[in-house]
Amino acid sequence: MHESYKALIPLILPESIEEYFELTEVEKKDAAIHIYLKEVNKTPEEYSANKLHSKGFFEPITLQDFPIRGFQVYLHITRRRWMNEDTGKVVYRNWDLVAQGTRITKGFAAFLKAFSRYTGA
Repeated sequence: MHESYKALIPLILPESIEEYFELTEVEKKDAAIHIYLKEVNKTPEEYSANKLHSKGFFEPITLQDFPIRGFQVYLHITRRRWMNEDTGKVVYRNWDLVAQGTRITKGFAAFLKAFSRYTGA
């Protein structure tokens, strides 16, 4: 991929996504853009003192994000899990990407909230 295209990714995806996820596919269907992301094998810092090994992935989740040029945007996120060999328990990164009680990103939820205050809706 050309470097100028790579520079666009952090502008399109939510904050921190590009650090922990790899972009695996982008698909345009009807009036929507589907962006597929898979968590990289970078162990969570809170478990740096433990011996972890990758234990596969959770089922993908889908979040709605900011529209792009009139297209709805859906992020299909596949999260990784690790086996903590010290405790025998499965661990995972604690993501705070989803706004409480919604299926959209926090940034998009904040945008909608601000927009409704501005328009009086």
